[in-house]
Amino acid sequence: MIAAVPLYPHQTRWVTDHSRFKMGLQARQTGKSFEVALEAADDAAATAQTWVMLSRGERQSRELMEKAAMHCKAYQVAASAIDEDRYKIDDNEYKQLTIVLNNGARLIGLPANPDTARGFTANVILDEFAIHKDSQKIWTALYGTITRGFKLRVVSTPMGRQNKFYQLWSGQNNYAKHFTDIYKAVEEGLPVDIEELRRGLDDEEAWAQEYECKFLDEATAFLTYELIASCESEQASADLPDRLEGRTFVGVDIGRKRDLTVVWVIEQLGDVYWTRAVIEMEKTPFPVQRQLIEQTLRSIRASRTCVDYTGMGGPITEDLQKSFGSAAVESVTFTNQVKGDLANRTRKLFEDHRVRIPVDNKIRNDLHSVKKTVTSAGNIRFDAERTKDGHADRFWALSLALMASDAGVVKPELICLTA
Repeated sequence: MIAAVPLYPHQTRWVTDHSRFKMGLQARQTGKSFEVALEAADDAAATAQTWVMLSRGERQSRELMEKAAMHCKAYQVAASAIDEDRYKIDDNEYKQLTIVLNNGARLIGLPANPDTARGFTANVILDEFAIHKDSQKIWTALYGTITRGFKLRVVSTPMGRQNKFYQLWSGQNNYAKHFTDIYKAVEEGLPVDIEELRRGLDDEEAWAQEYECKFLDEATAFLTYELIASCESEQASADLPDRLEGRTFVGVDIGRKRDLTVVWVIEQLGDVYWTRAVIEMEKTPFPVQRQLIEQTLRSIRASRTCVDYTGMGGPITEDLQKSFGSAAVESVTFTNQVKGDLANRTRKLFEDHRVRIPVDNKIRNDLHSVKKTVTSAGNIRFDAERTKDGHADRFWALSLALMASDAGVVKPELICLTA
């Protein structure tokens, strides 16, 4: 079939390449999800074969399926609306999205997981595979799906070297490999001002990875992308939910002119710390910051809060201590020793998989930005490059929240925030 909308040359090359094994290394926002969904809809309509599309999480799965549904509609292919079904494997619940074409072919969208990858006989798409949690296990579980002559598509923006996507892309194998960085995409017609985009991002490492498609060396990263991905969860949230059941702890990293102020809320359920809110304030007057922080602490009945007292954080911390008491709000001065203690404790909790964070690019890159270095005098430092998007402010807010969780306060009754 002919695409219902004009394609960029790199998209045309992808859709018209019918190799059984195919990979795409492609910059952000250059249309990779659009083109893989187009190929799946096109092939399903022509061959009546089923396609299984595995995405990083439920939100990304729905976005990819909505693109597939759009292509079916544009092609005027008779197909059902997206059907949603939930099912359990062991104690885990998963959402399956399905479109059924009039020829019997199915387009199936699933969150990537070793459990969800099994049990199908179909063509497979691995969307943004570099950020899939347990990518090696997913790969092992799904490969049998395509055994009997089916196609395999693997697409992603790079995310470090410690994942299966990097192994496949850099390996000597029989994959047809398509590369599109931001420069090639713009050369072929993508309407983007590269220099404006680069200045706006204001982060050379992120630019190299997200737009130039470079696999960055993670040797100096304190938290690797693989470790961060292992603690990402769709059930964690950057937006405060209506209902909390466990003890709540808060970390506040104070910024003003150059850095963000970040309020990170965690809820302890068993021995796992779940992110329940990540509130960011940029260039916000201190009285407004203090008011919003105070409202948050009252609404969740925070068990304990740790606040960055360094520099501009002093006045806000002192005001919060007047309102809640110094036992409930602890001031933390960022010395090298304190930052080292915070950072090491945070990494240990990640390694023990006792932290859950949202699936979010800004959060992921912020946590990854922290570097552990040794000065010429032999001192250990933990720091990150200052960019327009902050100075590892989310990392330190999370670390402060985890520090606050050390307090053994009595678990409150069930909290209903909307009450």
